[in-house]
Amino acid sequence: MNRLLALMTALLTSVNATALRAEQTPVVVELFTSQGCASCPEADEMLARLGSRENVIALALHVDYWDYIGWKDKFALSGFTKRQKGYAHVFDKRMIYTPQMVVNGVREVAGNRPMDVTDLVQAEAAKGLAVPLTIERSGDTLSISAPAEQDLADTDVILVRYTPSASVDIPRGENAGKTLAYSHIVTEWSDIGDWNGQSPLSATVPVSGASPIVVLVQEKGYGPIRAAARLR
Repeated sequence: MNRLLALMTALLTSVNATALRAEQTPVVVELFTSQGCASCPEADEMLARLGSRENVIALALHVDYWDYIGWKDKFALSGFTKRQKGYAHVFDKRMIYTPQMVVNGVREVAGNRPMDVTDLVQAEAAKGLAVPLTIERSGDTLSISAPAEQDLADTDVILVRYTPSASVDIPRGENAGKTLAYSHIVTEWSDIGDWNGQSPLSATVPVSGASPIVVLVQEKGYGPIRAAARLR
């Protein structure tokens, strides 16, 4: 009985430690997707599954370059196409494509290849992010803080808002006749400041509405994501 109790205690300790680490070291998964892309629904579903995990911050960035083939994506923003092109330059890719997932700003993978996506997310989860980030909301004010990190390169501090879920009837284009479910639909992407890690990060920004909030700290020039936090 004592051995069983000791085993259960050790197991619970391990689970709690894993849960704590998951909260402290989130994995950021950006999906570049489009309602006009026939290859995207599987990736959209994959992102929804990933986003249900406590240690994954899932973000769907709908691009606009497939709009010409018959259906205009209702969630697309040209800024997301620009962001994907920025990653393409960093990853030395000649073309951009959907569905593409970028994980922690450091590696990319086709979003409709579940095994490859899972392996990449697990690998990045094991590494963790460089800086612990804390965000707290009080009314219409968001407070952002992080300890100094002397080895940090120059970074952008980014505020992201997203819609948790929505469904869309698509009458035209490659997905004509389908009603598709989407999740973690990014609606706002704002650069709210710079940080070089030489002193602690401490900032406040105004926020409104009930949609989830994500803050990213990313090296300039579409570099690695060094810190991330979310309020749902």
